[in-house]
Amino acid sequence: ENVSDFSLNITDCTQVVVPEEVFFTVAAVGILENLLVLIAVVRNKNLHLPMYFFICSLAVSDMLGSLYKTLENIFIILCKMGYLTRRGDFEKKLDDAMDSMFILSLLGSIFSLLAIAADRYITIFYALRYHNIMTLRRALVILAIIWTFCAGSSIAIALFSYEAATVIPFTILFPLMMFFILCLYVHMFLLARSHAKKIASLPTTTAHQRTNMKGAITLTIFLGVFLCCWAPFVLHILLARFCPHNPYCACYMSIFHVNGTLIMCNAIIDPMIFAFRSPELRSTFKKMFCCPR
Repeated sequence: ENVSDFSLNITDCTQVVVPEEVFFTVAAVGILENLLVLIAVVRNKNLHLPMYFFICSLAVSDMLGSLYKTLENIFIILCKMGYLTRRGDFEKKLDDAMDSMFILSLLGSIFSLLAIAADRYITIFYALRYHNIMTLRRALVILAIIWTFCAGSSIAIALFSYEAATVIPFTILFPLMMFFILCLYVHMFLLARSHAKKIASLPTTTAHQRTNMKGAITLTIFLGVFLCCWAPFVLHILLARFCPHNPYCACYMSIFHVNGTLIMCNAIIDPMIFAFRSPELRSTFKKMFCCPR
């Protein structure tokens, strides 16, 4: 609050506020879309595969992100109406819980994307051994480890590193994410070229290879959307932590509500990618909303 008041004195940038109706609508749509993805995967036994379980993990992360921003906005509204104070013990615990949910959403999204990337990598370059390497049981164990680590990390950061509760994950994980993307595509490109002739000689490879590359393209879209939606908010947190009194930083921080809305837009876009890129999911959605015939 003090930073916001000070910023108004050193910058002419006006605060950009997203209408509450738009904010809650975007959040509700994101939660419902990801919930539909989860229901579709549960109902269709043909989707009980490691790849779709990793996609469900990403959907849960997106739902947590939308839920976090919704609760935060409700918390701010209640504070403005006088029902809650900003510095009470209950409010501090509630704020810590929301910070923990936010970090859990971010970590869950990152590690779910990493799991999807690893699954696509194995599918492309170890196609003949994929079902032996990535079994359903192994995928569930990976997800259990991911969410246990993310939950423990989010609680620990919120409780023991309050001032840096949101800065540390952003500063460490986002550069690693960018580095991972670069290494992933360079390695895939080089390895695909070296194995192109060997793969072409195998029977029924063309269609299989096309399917695998389609999965790689889907992963590319996931990563691109994730970075575009989360990076502005991450930059806001970093600027608020390291240069809150700088006029240029304060001017960028005036679009805080827009950056928060982008996070929820990520939860809307991801299920659309699922439905558009996966024929099996499209078929399941049609069966869910249309007549069985």
